[in-house]
Amino acid sequence: SRLRSRSRSRPEPVIDPTARVHPSAELEADVSVGAGTSIWNHAQVRVGARIGRECVIGRDVFIDEGVEIGDRVKIQNGALVYHGVTVEDGVFIGPGAILTNDRYPRAITSSGELARADDWTVSPIRLRHGSSVGAGAVIVAGTEVGAFATVGAGAVVTRDVTPHSLVAGSPAHRIGWMCACGMRLLDADDQPAAAELPHYSTHPELHC
Repeated sequence: SRLRSRSRSRPEPVIDPTARVHPSAELEADVSVGAGTSIWNHAQVRVGARIGRECVIGRDVFIDEGVEIGDRVKIQNGALVYHGVTVEDGVFIGPGAILTNDRYPRAITSSGELARADDWTVSPIRLRHGSSVGAGAVIVAGTEVGAFATVGAGAVVTRDVTPHSLVAGSPAHRIGWMCACGMRLLDADDQPAAAELPHYSTHPELHC
């Protein structure tokens, strides 16, 4: 995914006194870090990013320019969160996950010049409240992961994920449903609920 040019004239980071930032972490200008948040070894937070309260940002995490991160978010080691991403409250992003921002990436223009900031368009990603992205998953630019949905480890999300869905594979497809508690929802027979529920089920209710 593409990076934005570094600003040289922005104000210093604003870090709440109760936040903990490891000395090896790099925070650029105009970054905001909320109360109780922890940022660990060698994390990089680029200019204008906003990180909410009580977040955990793991080792070697990259948070790009202008990224918005809500409260009580966990981003595990080595995850890459690029410009154009919005992460709502209570989201989990697993180790090595990648959230991209360019739907049609090219290093050069059609005339062979090095592509610059004006030569491409950001395709934003939004992770809705309480959703989870598994280890090594890729969220392709221009998609949304719905509230309390779960993206399985290694999945490649190429289209929107509906709330409470469990998706897996490449491209990711729904294989079941998830409770807000993080457990897979079961049908009336205590079996994992199917991706497509029967239209005329006698007991359509799901439980965890």
